[in-house]
Amino acid sequence: MDKFYHIVTYGCQMNVHESEKIAGILSELGYKSCDDIKRADIVVFNTCCIRENAENHAYGNIGMLKSLKAAKKDMLIAVGGCLTQQMGKAGALHEKFPYVDIIFGTHNLNKLKEYILKKQGSKKAVIEIEESDGEICEDEKPLRTSYPNAWINITYGCNNFCSYCIVPYVRGRERSRKSSDILNEAAALVQEGYRELTLLGQNVNSYSNGTDDVSFPELLRRVSAIEGKFRLRFMTSHPKDFSEDLAKAVADCGKICRLIHLPVQSGSDAVLKAMNRKYTAADYLKKIEILKKYVPDCAVSTDIIVGFPGESDEDFNKTLELVKEVGFSSAFTFVYSKREGTAAAKMPDQIPAEVSKERIMRLVELVNSQTRMQSLKYVGKTVEILCEDFDAKKGLYLGRDEFGRMAYFESGENLIGKFVNVKIAAANGISLTGEVVKE
Repeated sequence: MDKFYHIVTYGCQMNVHESEKIAGILSELGYKSCDDIKRADIVVFNTCCIRENAENHAYGNIGMLKSLKAAKKDMLIAVGGCLTQQMGKAGALHEKFPYVDIIFGTHNLNKLKEYILKKQGSKKAVIEIEESDGEICEDEKPLRTSYPNAWINITYGCNNFCSYCIVPYVRGRERSRKSSDILNEAAALVQEGYRELTLLGQNVNSYSNGTDDVSFPELLRRVSAIEGKFRLRFMTSHPKDFSEDLAKAVADCGKICRLIHLPVQSGSDAVLKAMNRKYTAADYLKKIEILKKYVPDCAVSTDIIVGFPGESDEDFNKTLELVKEVGFSSAFTFVYSKREGTAAAKMPDQIPAEVSKERIMRLVELVNSQTRMQSLKYVGKTVEILCEDFDAKKGLYLGRDEFGRMAYFESGENLIGKFVNVKIAAANGISLTGEVVKE
């Protein structure tokens, strides 16, 4: 009889890719994927703790399985990811949800098969959190779910210790994979038909770190040299490590998408210092200037935090000014979320929620207006789109250009995984609509 798994993923692209690794493990054990959680014989929660909302959502969804677990006693529930890796959270999770069967952390995901087999032979819950980040495991076989896109980890962990961020505490110190392993994985993916590769890391542009003599710009050049038509992206970059050599690599390699994600977080030097970001607003603008020097048409997306402890009206206005000056292609905007264990959690002058809410609304309005203006520039132009999916509700195919703009279009044939030219007829905020232009 068939056995089914269901994975619930929270958070960043790193977690999306790690859920593919979890799927690979479950597939090896004979489980098949299912969308209906009620049919599942094993449910795995791959959690995030970067913001309080992500934790609350995970707790809420785990709690909703109590009655299902009571009705299906043989069903297994496993919880892993960043939430469980936090000090003391695994024990608290087990106490709150005693029906959870397996609890594991970020450093021992590769042992999930062992934990499942152990639990199947015992009534006791399996709880194992490894404190050491250890060696990088290279024998993982992810079951990729994002065709025609593929994620490739190049680094794990982070050494930056931004004062608001929990990542170094749950992901460990920064470790880089060998360039040969990365290149082999990338070449195999292109051979298998994947058309967009994204190199992942908490801080991709600090890649190397003594592993070998390959810098991040050189790694980009080597991946770009792989034969075949594909796009190359990378995220996330830290402004302090964004170099002129990196800008030159983007300019020189046609396969690298001309959309760079470069989180600024704030436009205020005082706030950036309190965040331990190790650059000023002027430093950030200099990096943008270097990028535009070599890649004049390059688009930049960013992350911005509003309501960081001590942020004054003047500090916030400086952020608005920087957003106007750079003209970001898009921005992920967040209200500061207090994370226990970080330096910022202990800082005085925590900003009232109503003040943060008013500021985030002003920021979102500005960012959205910039995005709309940039989208309107597409109207009447023909752009190359990588078709990624079919929206059954709209009856339209969809995909992105190299600058990350989503376009919807009709087609009588399945175009998923193909590059197509689309003439843009209309723009609606961040999305575009058009028609396929036959060559």
